[in-house]
Amino acid sequence: MLRDAGIMLAAGVGIPILAALNAQLGGRIGAPMAAGVVAMSVALVVAVVAVAATGQARALALVSAQPLWLLLAGVLMAFYLLSITWIAPRFGVGNAIFCVLLGQMVAAAVIDHFGLFGARVVSMNLQRLAGILAMAGGLVLIQRA
Repeated sequence: MLRDAGIMLAAGVGIPILAALNAQLGGRIGAPMAAGVVAMSVALVVAVVAVAATGQARALALVSAQPLWLLLAGVLMAFYLLSITWIAPRFGVGNAIFCVLLGQMVAAAVIDHFGLFGARVVSMNLQRLAGILAMAGGLVLIQRA
């Protein structure tokens, strides 16, 4: 569990770095969407190497038999990458990531509460709600600064 938390913490650290780097690339080449394509292409190569290295390549043959709506994950990933690359230079990396984080917390709370997409049910309570509202209040304070 501690290892998993560490991996996710590292992934969280990587998100604003990804936003800053890709925003910089988009600015330098004058095309944020093209920078998103470059990032997704590099990500695809890394993912293919990881699938091959872990012996999971055969599992790719099973994808065509899965419900199409599960592929929405790829659409959402592209939306995130393209939107953060386009918005971050104007809005600020910190502001953009804070909004993303707030959206993640709200969506995660709803997914957990209702057990959507096969998630383990974790009911909404006042403490969780207070945390989300505190983050929303923080966003307002950051925007006014």
